[in-house]
Amino acid sequence: MAIVKPFRGVRPRPEMAAQVASPPYDVLSAAEARAMAANNPNSFLRVNKAEIDFDDSVDAYSEQVYQRGRDNLNRLRHDGIMIRDEKPCLYLYRLTWRGKSQTGLVCLTSVDEYDAGKIKKHEHTLPEKVNDRANHITYLGAQVGPVFSTFRHTDSVTAVFRRLTAGAPTTDFESKDGVRHELWVIDDDTEIQALVAAFAKLDCLYIADGHHRSQSASEVCRRERENNPQYTGDEPFNYFLDVLFADSELRILPYNRVVKDLNGLTAEQVLAKAREKFEVTAAAGEVEPAERHQFGMYLEGKWFKLTAKAGTFDEAHPTESIDAAILGANLIDPVFGITNPKTDKRIDFIGGIRGTAELVKLVDSGGYKVGLALHATGIDQLLNVADSGEVMPPKSTWFEPKLRSGMVVNLLKE
Repeated sequence: MAIVKPFRGVRPRPEMAAQVASPPYDVLSAAEARAMAANNPNSFLRVNKAEIDFDDSVDAYSEQVYQRGRDNLNRLRHDGIMIRDEKPCLYLYRLTWRGKSQTGLVCLTSVDEYDAGKIKKHEHTLPEKVNDRANHITYLGAQVGPVFSTFRHTDSVTAVFRRLTAGAPTTDFESKDGVRHELWVIDDDTEIQALVAAFAKLDCLYIADGHHRSQSASEVCRRERENNPQYTGDEPFNYFLDVLFADSELRILPYNRVVKDLNGLTAEQVLAKAREKFEVTAAAGEVEPAERHQFGMYLEGKWFKLTAKAGTFDEAHPTESIDAAILGANLIDPVFGITNPKTDKRIDFIGGIRGTAELVKLVDSGGYKVGLALHATGIDQLLNVADSGEVMPPKSTWFEPKLRSGMVVNLLKE
């Protein structure tokens, strides 16, 4: 079963939501976040990325940064900009972007289920990042950045979602990036139980985005249990803030690549080596791969379409059949000499929301020698990787639109 739990959320007053809600802490650099929040003292970035209140000489992982985040959250509550619901509720959060909507359940999910593998992962986490978010939760006494999870579509859940969103939302605004955000507060006990029962029929949940946030919640739970050996399992630290979307509604964009040099090769040599594993054809314009196992390569002002040859990858393997893995194993590693894309400074990753035009811009600027366009990873591929206990290739999914932080906050301490 999948456990979902209502909670007394802290959320912006509806008229303040557009001013408060912010992008996730990890999609902006400190400079970008500082610029975005410059004229907005109520931006939730000041809670979730409080280093923007200091200059760059201050360590983003320092105690004073975490304390400032706590103080900023407390101020938002003290000033009545954010309010706490009187009783445990569930929430439905709909994002609409470019003509498509996705509706998710804002709830608490179980750390025990996460630790037991019933909330499935597809990425490894970095201890430094986990420790940062765990410390952030501990200092604030709150979980402020939701995990973004998914589940295999069921008609029963869809029916409940549809019924509960038939009326006007409590909160409704459009952010500057063109995404409409709607929030329904579900405070009726009968409806809450209907949602809890619908999710209890699911075998498992899957993390789509937010592996460090979920792992940090587990770390906080471990610390608290160690300090409170008589814990019952009902304490707030046993759960984490999550938003659950049906897999059928999610949108994954391509995660493209740019490489800074040709590893000592000429363009002609790169193309010759590429032809060993790919069918290579010249293209008249930008190549946006139309299907899996097709790629675009922008090299010396020209576009080429690459199609992986049969036998160069294992179609039956959950990870080796993903385009990011195919490109890595057959081009990025053997041709450009980049064996570890996570750490090699010669490669950068470009979220698909910027499009292939961004690859042209970066290469033409002279900072990079080649741009590589991929087809978007399918949500079915992600779920298959998680089911198999494997790990996705680095930088293979870019979910869009992003959840806004500060829409609903979960307090661990009063």
